[in-house]
Amino acid sequence: MSYEFLSPVSDRVVAHTALISEYALGNKLRIHTPESGIPDFNGVDLAIIGIKENRNSVNFLGEKLSFDTIRESFYDLFPGNWNTTLMDLGDIEPGEKVKDTYYLVQEILSDLLQKNIIPIIIGGSQDLVYAQYRSFDVLERMVNLVNIDSRFDLGNSAEPINNKSFVGKIIVEQPYNLFNYSNLGYQTYFNSQEEIDLIEKLYFDAYRLGEIISDITVVEPIMRDADIVSLDIEAINSTCLQNPTASPNGFDGREICAIARYAGISDKVKSFGVYEFKNFKNEETASLMIAQILWYFVEGVNYRSNELNIRDNSDTLHYNVPVEDEVLSFYKSPKTERWWIEIPFISSSDNKLQRHTLLPCTYNDYERACNQEIPERWWKAKRKNEV
Repeated sequence: MSYEFLSPVSDRVVAHTALISEYALGNKLRIHTPESGIPDFNGVDLAIIGIKENRNSVNFLGEKLSFDTIRESFYDLFPGNWNTTLMDLGDIEPGEKVKDTYYLVQEILSDLLQKNIIPIIIGGSQDLVYAQYRSFDVLERMVNLVNIDSRFDLGNSAEPINNKSFVGKIIVEQPYNLFNYSNLGYQTYFNSQEEIDLIEKLYFDAYRLGEIISDITVVEPIMRDADIVSLDIEAINSTCLQNPTASPNGFDGREICAIARYAGISDKVKSFGVYEFKNFKNEETASLMIAQILWYFVEGVNYRSNELNIRDNSDTLHYNVPVEDEVLSFYKSPKTERWWIEIPFISSSDNKLQRHTLLPCTYNDYERACNQEIPERWWKAKRKNEV
């Protein structure tokens, strides 16, 4: 396997663990060190992995990446009442060519997925999401990608891939395994009207920054349906990051940590990445922000409800609601009071779509259906199943 190409956690970070509390995360992790090598995977639930690749960034100036400060900040934190086991696999160094890095990322993440270990990626440029997505090819099924970003990153798929066009590449390149793309927090002035129209034409989901800030709970059903979650840290505002080159508008620290926790709580999310870390002017503040985002994701994983097969649970409440010419079928969990709506499955279509016949929704969707309003996300998912 490709793990021998991973570089261990630096001596500086390993030495840091001797200076922190014995109860801190740094002394609870299994760490890839030069002395001990790759840790034992047995019983591991989550694996941190750094990817030092940023050459396909449109703003690449030759800078080298180090995640030492992020690791030190994360190691300093204390775990909650967690029942999961974490490991730190170290870093993937840039390959001779960027495509070599992609290949190694895909190989390692695919192996982690097959081991039922959730990778937590600390990345350079966000084009690495393409390799993160391709790692799911081994599962041979359709997947949903959620991107927390001020931009759609569709770009021009005819041009070479970069960190502003990776979503376009994911959409057009075979094998076609993308079922749905959701953007959380886009800012209209950063996206052309043509891109906004394309998102609508493809029946994808897009939520403006203001819409999410006004009600952060809209994120929950989106994350509950996600397989892959990607966060561009430039979606966080400049005040929070103390980075003058970031946008003045964006999520604040509490909002982004709440979103990360929703991603963790999702029974379906199997891969989580934080990208676009650079040599920020105030590296300590940015690193602590990222460390806390990772902490909230892990916290969420520890509170998963294991409701992937909610329809088969005998305790699940079932409601049929006639709307126009349709009968909408809703399911409610008595345990968490979360809601789902059934999407009609066309048996003649691709069998890879079968797992997308139950769509997470909200009580508000059920109420609106009772008032003869068809939920927009249901309609989009139904159209994608028919295409």
